[in-house]
Amino acid sequence: MKKYISYALGAFGHDAFYNTLSIYFMMFVTSQLFTNASDAKMVGFVTTLIVVIRVGEIMFDPIIGGIVDNTNTRFGKFKPWLMFGSIVASIGLILIFSDYFGLTTSNPMLYLIIFGVTFLMLDACYSFSDIAFWSMLPALSMEAKERTKFGTFARFGSTLGAQGVIIIITPAIMLFSQLFSGAKPGQQTQAGWLGYAIVVALLCVGGATMTCLNTNEQHNKIRSNTKHTGVLEVFKVIAQNDQLLWIALAYFLFAFSYVVNNSLLMYYFRYRLGNANAYTWVGVITCILGVISVASFPALEVIVHRKAIFCGGIGVMLLGYILFLTAGTSLPLALVAIGLLFFPYPLIFLATLMAITDSVEYGQLKSGSRNESVTLSVRPLIDKLSGAISNGVVGIVAVMTGMTGNAKPSDISASGVFHFNMFMFYIPMVLLVISAIIFFNKVQLSEKKHAKIVQKLEEKLGVDDDTDTDADVNIDSSVVPNHS
Repeated sequence: MKKYISYALGAFGHDAFYNTLSIYFMMFVTSQLFTNASDAKMVGFVTTLIVVIRVGEIMFDPIIGGIVDNTNTRFGKFKPWLMFGSIVASIGLILIFSDYFGLTTSNPMLYLIIFGVTFLMLDACYSFSDIAFWSMLPALSMEAKERTKFGTFARFGSTLGAQGVIIIITPAIMLFSQLFSGAKPGQQTQAGWLGYAIVVALLCVGGATMTCLNTNEQHNKIRSNTKHTGVLEVFKVIAQNDQLLWIALAYFLFAFSYVVNNSLLMYYFRYRLGNANAYTWVGVITCILGVISVASFPALEVIVHRKAIFCGGIGVMLLGYILFLTAGTSLPLALVAIGLLFFPYPLIFLATLMAITDSVEYGQLKSGSRNESVTLSVRPLIDKLSGAISNGVVGIVAVMTGMTGNAKPSDISASGVFHFNMFMFYIPMVLLVISAIIFFNKVQLSEKKHAKIVQKLEEKLGVDDDTDTDADVNIDSSVVPNHS
């Protein structure tokens, strides 16, 4: 139980960090850092920097996975990168939630340069820690039920971390605003946001520390069937794993639609409902639903399997979108819609995570070598790509609709409301439908087929210990789907 909880604590800190960076940083930029109409260009510059850096850095994620795979220390190959990345990324998070001692007004160009360097450092180091953390999953156990336990506990932690920040963000910012700036009750300041960022940074480092102290890699013949993967080979490893690619495409469309909607949710409460404080209820509702959702995954996986969980979950989310569109400015209806949107999310995430995890053995049987971190780097890569593009979308939507600074709901024009709804509801709905179609038709790596793949690997490596593990394996088409 200690190892499960420790792995969950690592996920807690990581998702608190991820949501803060991907969802709330742009709110800080548009509501506190640059609040005047003349600051629109600076918002555009910051948004562009974030998108360019994150998208550019994402191209190196498979290489980072290769570096982790090739690491060999007495602490294992994951823990050194998990700790180093978490510490440096957390320092970077604290720095970007500041105005760099007034540089935003005294020297905007210098601010942009320093911000760009800091964000690049932060994003790269977070990639190392995130890839190291999630690629531990296939190394912790080869047995499907054990993996499901680790994955479920991790999702408990990540759900509480991601949704917990929704609960604490507004009260924490107001508390630190009063403590650090002497602000009046209900008022937010830059110092209040900085205090909140410090709390998140400590949670990230603390969770990573607990994971490193209380979990261990499993050592067996299948895991030893690895080779040093070169820089160019990491992309070949991914390209040859057709199931991984289909899972990745379906998950990207799902994750992007969800993150865009989630990123605009705080704007909805502040500039559409005119009730920013009610946003705390989102955290309470999603935390409760998240716990129920994650707890139900192991049983659902046995009863209906992953494909039905993924596609059925998207169906429930679409009902939530439809209700949201009819809710208007009604807070109760909006909260019910949020519940319908969120409840399937942890289930879909877990179905995807377990499918990607199983694709490690699929790729091993197909190529003849095992690449854990390279394969598992795909899921964090997709999350970061989704977050990067959503940062750009949020910056554009905020300026386009006039939802910046101290604007009131009455200040938002009908055109602004239409464009806001377009990005928050209509586009995500279309992407979800396409995602479900791809997963249903193209992802063939089921739980039963994975069990057969593991059995085949055990037979091969157990009987033929002296064979060249880099050689191609003759794959039984009944075990590994053929999509040539």
